[in-house]
Formats: sequence, structure tokens, C-alpha cells
Amino acid sequence: MVALTPDPFAGERYLNLETYRRTGAAVATPVWFAQDGARLYVYSLAEAGKVKRIRNNAAVRIAPCDIRGRLRGGWMAARAVIVDGDEAARGHRLLDEKYGWQKRIGNITSRLLKRRHAVISIEITAQA
Repeated sequence: MVALTPDPFAGERYLNLETYRRTGAAVATPVWFAQDGARLYVYSLAEAGKVKRIRNNAAVRIAPCDIRGRLRGGWMAARAVIVDGDEAARGHRLLDEKYGWQKRIGNITSRLLKRRHAVISIEITAQA
């Protein structure tokens, strides 16, 4: 784990999560995130491509970005894992706190549509 000094994600609302297909092709996606020390949490639909790609390859890159994925900082190598249980609940709580009513509306919609979510824990391994 690499210490973040200064913290490139402080005050940011989005991070660009770059995952890799089996072919090695990179796929970057802007996502909401919550930070807990050096650990970042992201959530997604359980069947989403990024979740499948992370299950196949935990190596990812992340960078602060805007809603459209335009970078606001440099890429960092990281390791992502799908978490469950208490850690997933913690990730959801942190995201709920950060994104407030927007996340809560998404939670209600997901419950009504019976969508399952995956929580992804990300740990930075190297700054580029």
C-alpha cells in the first residue's frame, strides 16, 4: 500500500476506474467513490462489466476525474477486490454519507427493481 500525500481524491466526487478485459484492453469508467483512509470503495451493479473484469484481474488503475471521465489528476496503480459482509456494508454506509439523497434514491430504485450490487474495495499500490 502506498501513502497518499497529498491526497489526490480529497474533495473529488468521481474517480476513473480502469479495468482490463481478457485481451488486455483497458476500459475506463467514471464512478462514485468513498474514501476510508487509504482504502476507496465503489459500488456497481453485480452483473456490470467492471465487476466481471475485476473478478478476472484485480489489477486496476484509478485517477480523480469529473462526471464525464476527464482526468483531474494522474493515474495510480491499484488492486481492486469485490467485498461482502461487514466490509460491503461499511462501503455502502460511506457512499450513503458522501452522496446523500442521490445515493438513497438509487438504493430505493435498486430495491424496487431487485437489482443486486457489488461493493469494490480499492487499495492503491503505486502512484504514477
